[in-house]
Amino acid sequence: MTRVKVCGITSREDAVAAVEAGADALGFVFVPGTPRCVHPEVAERIVGVLPPFVTPVGVFMNQPLEEVLRIAARCGLQAVQLHGDEPEAYSRRIPLRVIKAVRVRDAESLRILPTYPAHAFLLDAFVEGQAGGTGTPVSWELAVQAKGHAPIILSGGLRPDTVGLAVRRVRPYGVDVSSGVEVSPGRKDHQKVREFIAAVRQADLR
Repeated sequence: MTRVKVCGITSREDAVAAVEAGADALGFVFVPGTPRCVHPEVAERIVGVLPPFVTPVGVFMNQPLEEVLRIAARCGLQAVQLHGDEPEAYSRRIPLRVIKAVRVRDAESLRILPTYPAHAFLLDAFVEGQAGGTGTPVSWELAVQAKGHAPIILSGGLRPDTVGLAVRRVRPYGVDVSSGVEVSPGRKDHQKVREFIAAVRQADLR
């Protein structure tokens, strides 16, 4: 079964709607200055109401390790997603599951996969000056190539009307969606969330 992560959660209402729709994981962005950034106090309250089999994931980018560990402990995160240039030694010091985001421009972008210490890799499209959440699709051909190295989470440009085909073509470990199910940055369209997850489940059966 393809795991579904709904990222950019900023409210309890959106979190509950995603969980009720069948989300396996929720992403909380702690990168200052980004449109979906959530305060740790808010994230802590949201994580506190999640059922036990839903994984809360914290998204960070080039932040001090001490800050990442402090927020993770406070909010009860179960995994950390790294979106910056964090070195291998940085990742090894995180006592949680690590997801490394890779901005895919070409096959050369995948060279990091065999050696970087991560439990999974999130593939996002390379957009100059943007670290993620752009809604730009990733090459599915490159995503298939990446599967030979580690569990792959497909991201970038996925929407309710495209995710089914993406799952059938790539068969990733998981998919990640943010802008594709939003009314505006940080505000989810609950109907789109339901349609997105339903499309993934239907694709799993084919």
